[in-house]
Amino acid sequence: MDYPRFVAEGLPIGSGVIEAACKTLVKQRLCASGMRWKTKGAGIVLSLRALTQTVGRWAQFWQKIDQFGAECCC
Repeated sequence: MDYPRFVAEGLPIGSGVIEAACKTLVKQRLCASGMRWKTKGAGIVLSLRALTQTVGRWAQFWQKIDQFGAECCC
């Protein structure tokens, strides 16, 4: 990693941002009392949570659905 350049650009270089995102997106949702998850269900929930928690991504997701459609899993 080019630390001096990233620092000059004001980009985060530590793991604190990633750890906070993991705590906010993953741990708070999947580790609540009494919850049990299978890998597939957890992946779906976390994908949706990431979309809703990231500015602009939820709208972008629906624009792609409108543009390309979605497969029915029925």
